[in-house]
Amino acid sequence: MKVPLLDLKPQYQQIKEKIMPEIIEIIETQGFILGPKVDRLEKEMAEYINTPHTLGCSSGTDALLLALMALDIGRGDEVITTPYTFFATAGSIARVGAVARFVDIDPATFLMRVDQIEKAITPKTKAIMPVHLFGQCVDMEPLMAIARKHNLAVIEDAAQAIGARYHNKDAGTFGDAGCFSFFPSKNLGCFGDGGLVSTNRTALYERLKGLRVHGGQVQYQHLEVGLNARIDALQAAVVSVKLPFLKSWTDGRRRNAALYNELFKNNSNVITPIEKPDCYHIYNQYVIRVKNRDSLKAHLGEKEIGCSVYYPLSLHQQKCFASLGYKKGDFPESEKAADTTIALPIYPELSREQIEFVAKTVNDFTA
Repeated sequence: MKVPLLDLKPQYQQIKEKIMPEIIEIIETQGFILGPKVDRLEKEMAEYINTPHTLGCSSGTDALLLALMALDIGRGDEVITTPYTFFATAGSIARVGAVARFVDIDPATFLMRVDQIEKAITPKTKAIMPVHLFGQCVDMEPLMAIARKHNLAVIEDAAQAIGARYHNKDAGTFGDAGCFSFFPSKNLGCFGDGGLVSTNRTALYERLKGLRVHGGQVQYQHLEVGLNARIDALQAAVVSVKLPFLKSWTDGRRRNAALYNELFKNNSNVITPIEKPDCYHIYNQYVIRVKNRDSLKAHLGEKEIGCSVYYPLSLHQQKCFASLGYKKGDFPESEKAADTTIALPIYPELSREQIEFVAKTVNDFTA
């Protein structure tokens, strides 16, 4: 049996009858950029995550860039974040001329260690960028207390966490800005690139709106240098059509995770992901730990089971960040995670038989 890491075709079949009229309308009206489809998405997303303002943009990466720029973070500033995340987290910090300062992760959750943040603060620190990795929130209550104590901005990288909650509050609504991705593989994905910034600060929202269109609120009048970071109407329409399905899709992912956990419970050689009691995990990825990760990955490939490594090299070890001065061993838990983790198929349309096949293959190999 073949089990892909992700198969979006069944999801498309669910929404096909709803999405095609939207696409045809956009083509016939030729309203491709911003406009009513984007306005609708922003209103729906604000309601969904319970925040006053959201702003659609061109990607999750551009969401991070817009937030950094709107908060005046730039050359010489430092932003505290995690080295165990997708490149865009630290890449966006570098792109505005700031410096990423890392803290290690909790080995049980892969999330940044909030208790290490204060030790990383210097006079140059201007913000904290927590990453709600794999669909679970960072411990935001103590993080926000640290941010208030030191007068630091908080930009939540919630690219993998749409619908995730902490203390019954949505990811992306704790800090000054929350940044989401609608990349097709995400739990809520569009048909290309797309993203969103959330904020509860009206002045910040107004500045984000200008920065999204080259720094101007009025055409051809530019208050500052911004980005071309608009989300197009087609991508906004796709996300709007998918949004009512998101809860059921998340329920499916959570059921699949629970089944995996049950099937792995007697195998001490497989460490399964945990859901913290104060969190609602949406399982953007289902990531396990094994000692012989690379051998298992090859074996799964031979069995035609999709899998992937998120992430094989921590950011402090990336060549482009050599100037930061970090070395191997500085963040041992991040490095260990990079060597021992592997993501298994978790998308909601998986059958029980497929999950049992994946689990049996892993169990037989690792026993």
